[in-house]
Amino acid sequence: MFKAVTLSMPNHSKIPNQLINESSPYLLQHAYNPVNWLPFGNSAFEKAKYENKLVLVSVGYSACHWCHVMEHESFEDQAVAELMNKYFINIKVDREERTDVDMLYMQAVQIMTGQGGWPLNCFTLPSGEPIYGGTYFNKQQWINVLKNLSELFNNDPAKVEEYAQNLTNGLKQAELINSQSQKEESVQFQEILETGIAKWQLRFDNENGGPNHAPKFPLPNNYMYLLNYGYEKVDKNIMQHSELTLTKMANGGIFDHINGGFARYSVDLVWKVPHFEKMLYDNAQLASLYCQAFVKTNNELYKKTAIKTLDFIKQEWYRDGYFYSALDADSDGEEGKYYVWELNEIKYHLTENADLFIDYFQLNEVGYWEDEKYILMRKEDCSNLLIKYNLTIQELENKINTCIEKLKKEQQKRIKPGLDDKTICAWNALACSAFCDGYLTFGDESYKTIALANMQFILNNLLNDKGLLKRIYKNSSSKIVGFLDDYAFTIDALLKCYLISQDENYIIKSKKLADYVLEKFSNPNSDLLYYSQEHNLIVQTTEVSDNVIPAANSQMAVNLYALGQYFDDDNYIKKALKMLSSGLSGFKNYAAGYTNWAMLAHKISCPKFEVVIVGNNVNTILLELYKHCPTYTILVVSQKEGELPALKNRFVNNQTLVYVCKNNHCFLPVSSVKEAIVYFEN
Repeated sequence: MFKAVTLSMPNHSKIPNQLINESSPYLLQHAYNPVNWLPFGNSAFEKAKYENKLVLVSVGYSACHWCHVMEHESFEDQAVAELMNKYFINIKVDREERTDVDMLYMQAVQIMTGQGGWPLNCFTLPSGEPIYGGTYFNKQQWINVLKNLSELFNNDPAKVEEYAQNLTNGLKQAELINSQSQKEESVQFQEILETGIAKWQLRFDNENGGPNHAPKFPLPNNYMYLLNYGYEKVDKNIMQHSELTLTKMANGGIFDHINGGFARYSVDLVWKVPHFEKMLYDNAQLASLYCQAFVKTNNELYKKTAIKTLDFIKQEWYRDGYFYSALDADSDGEEGKYYVWELNEIKYHLTENADLFIDYFQLNEVGYWEDEKYILMRKEDCSNLLIKYNLTIQELENKINTCIEKLKKEQQKRIKPGLDDKTICAWNALACSAFCDGYLTFGDESYKTIALANMQFILNNLLNDKGLLKRIYKNSSSKIVGFLDDYAFTIDALLKCYLISQDENYIIKSKKLADYVLEKFSNPNSDLLYYSQEHNLIVQTTEVSDNVIPAANSQMAVNLYALGQYFDDDNYIKKALKMLSSGLSGFKNYAAGYTNWAMLAHKISCPKFEVVIVGNNVNTILLELYKHCPTYTILVVSQKEGELPALKNRFVNNQTLVYVCKNNHCFLPVSSVKEAIVYFEN
């Protein structure tokens, strides 16, 4: 269970530290700490060299519950702050802004301790070379660490420097291994996939869905891959596990049944008790996942979950073309207070429908949390409720929706969780893609409008004419040079914007960004790409494994393969295959960490479909055909002749034609979706 902590508001009668000049909500939360925090940068390390002090690099993010706890216990404490200020140069980092810094020092802490997480606290020499680190420390543990490290550095600096050198060498060796992963021949891709899936299945929870351990993260890329693999391979077991997981998550406490949207993870095996923070990257990817799941299964639960998640993103985070980043786990000093309910509240607000709502959301021993509070857990089988309350399915849904609207109004009277209102390029691109997927799946024009407006915002505010993306937008200004994930997900979103708009300018921009990436992020000693285009850290890192967000390298490989097909360019395809041969090897032993790589490998192993739709009625046919296309189909769409190779000589006046090609063999053009579908089945 999570520790409740009362968060003190900043005392503005105090003198702020240098974080007061930052725009990050997380850094600003620490601006009135008595710790002399500095932002990450050369000046902080130069100060450490001049004063001959160790450096503390403390990393967190605004929605991190235990980051708040450690701040309250230690960083707001005057005596602790005096120790920190006397013996250390203290740097605060927002991991969502400086992902490169977080990645580097997280790896250092994992080498030292075997585990990582946030808050992340890593002590370094003035050179930035790490010597000691960990995650959360309570106040007394923290004081002990401060005293022991300062004594060691003052009494035996040579020993500290030797350890730092060894650890830095370890980081460099880990990076070398990471960027020089074992290469696999393309003919072995299918064997790797089958081996990895077989081992992964041993860790499935086939009762509650997801992995057979807690905590459970709703890793969208994992279930997108399993869903696609099971569907294309007609693998009944994989499909059953995928659908079980998606159903349990949608019905569980990890999903906000009042407002929509998913919490970051569940602390238990049954998706019940969430860690209540909500992140844009989770919800964007989960919306896309449930859209894809609806296309493949026609399950209404998945449709409702996707729509409610998209609507939550739009309501809570979308403003004037851009998306905010997160909602805190805490409100009014308590974890989850905004989201949970007491029975007396339910009965008071819902009156005659209270009993039905209590049964429907299992506000009994199933949904009980703690301190007389309940978490909504939707009942999967409502047939007995229909009999008990003499209702049709539609009447039941209408009553529940009425109850939800009443509770939503009451909930809005509560203190809301804190909002992280910075805009992150990569996460916005994921959200843009999600609204593209929403439009393609449901045909809702408002989703298309949001997606295109968001992409225009990225192009207008985060991209310059030389191809340089910025990562962060806040207070009408952009900062921090974009990382590989910013480029990778923006390229992917541009390809989807092309699809929903039929505007070739989007796909041309995606190609230009890809060329920029290949020039600026290339590693001369590896087929994989560096995470940062700047070389200002002690080790230049390479992101290979897929996590809550797919690895930037895997997404770039996917992008390059798609661009190679669109532009008939073997150079892109060869580069994608080289990256894949380096990145996929880990799938054999830890499939869950390499599923975006696996999707590309699976795509290559499946029959290659290319569908070209040309003519005035292209959008209507696209929306209808999208629901029937094989998973990895390349779709080329245009209302005119177009410049892409696949569009050449295919436009006919006053007609809308569909051209289907399979494994480089083209069938005769047809004018209806019904006729085109036949080709998929041949």
